[in-house]
Amino acid sequence: MTIAYSILDLSPIVEGSTAALSLQNSLRLAQHAEQVGFTRYWVAEHHNMPGVASAATSVVIGHIAGGTRSIRVGAGGVMLPNHSPLVIAEHFGTLETLYPNRIDLGLGRAPGTDSATSRALRRSLSHSDQFPEDILELQKYFQDSTSPAEPIRAVPGEGTKVPLWILGSSLYGAHLAAHLGLPYAFASHFAPDALAQAAQVYRQNFQPSAQLAKPYFMFAVNVFAADSDEEAQFIRSSHQQGFANMIAGKPSLLPRPVKDITAVLERATLTNVNHAQRCCASGGADKVYRELKQLIDIHKPNEIIINSPIYRHEARLRSYSIAAEVFKRINQPPKPMA
Repeated sequence: MTIAYSILDLSPIVEGSTAALSLQNSLRLAQHAEQVGFTRYWVAEHHNMPGVASAATSVVIGHIAGGTRSIRVGAGGVMLPNHSPLVIAEHFGTLETLYPNRIDLGLGRAPGTDSATSRALRRSLSHSDQFPEDILELQKYFQDSTSPAEPIRAVPGEGTKVPLWILGSSLYGAHLAAHLGLPYAFASHFAPDALAQAAQVYRQNFQPSAQLAKPYFMFAVNVFAADSDEEAQFIRSSHQQGFANMIAGKPSLLPRPVKDITAVLERATLTNVNHAQRCCASGGADKVYRELKQLIDIHKPNEIIINSPIYRHEARLRSYSIAAEVFKRINQPPKPMA
């Protein structure tokens, strides 16, 4: 089976830089991804995070889609409890109208921020309990109108049939995606513990829908690819430091890489970080090939989405170039027996 490969981008703001440059770099990366064969380019909604420039997710998607030609662009995801389904239908209906057959809408149940910021977003924290109902409402807005007298319509949005995805890091999303017959993306780049069980639950319980006839499963992998294993470990250290800051309740700009991660993170902290980030392929091309191939053989996804927060943009472009070549190698048909 051919494995599709895609990009998850939070448009990281690195130490010493600005959000403006991060958003420019995201567009450059998307243009590069289009050239080297990536399937889709997703940006994620996070709020009150100094190192994340993709908070206004639909705006960033328009920026990326407007500067590319063919790659699918979407949300990985929109945190639906933060929003009215009608507003999201209008935003993504507009995007689909501007960039036909290129827009994805991944939906998450978590707020993507802390409780104080959730209140500042003007949405009740109890709305996460309405997640399934909000998805059904959103689907209705994207369908063709059955009556000209429909009291509430999404314009643009109606009839666009923007494809929905369910995102998750637990079994809840797996059950919901299976029940609704939607593609499912698992957030194993930071919460890998339930990955195998979530894939099994999703596949075993999947019910075909108008959007999808059979299960379609994607999971996220942290990838740090470089010309040597040592260089890969160096560029990975930025993400390790940034993640450590986040779990300590002190989210930061993406830190500069360091040669020795043990010099800046205590052993217990580094152990926790590496556990959370263990769905990872890091090294030169051969090592990344082995680690990705092992993950694919175990979990048998339809698609992999890559998360690679790397401090220096040129190193980030290089990492995705190597990753694309690795996937082409993985997807090569086996040679016939002599």
